[in-house]
Amino acid sequence: MPGMRQINDAHVAEPGLAVVEVAAADDQTAFALQEVLATRWVTATADRTTRVPGEPGVRLRCYLDLRQELGT
Repeated sequence: MPGMRQINDAHVAEPGLAVVEVAAADDQTAFALQEVLATRWVTATADRTTRVPGEPGVRLRCYLDLRQELGT
């Protein structure tokens, strides 16, 4: 995908590590979903979305560590 780097082995090197790619209608929706994920798990958040010319909506990628659940 233009504007996004490749997912490399380090991003998913161990069980419990995940890469989440979000497709949403707009920036607000994409960042809202990222915020929900970040309230549950340790998350490396994105600070911008990407757009593909000629395609609707935006995309966002964030990285989760499901092994480290945040406090409830």
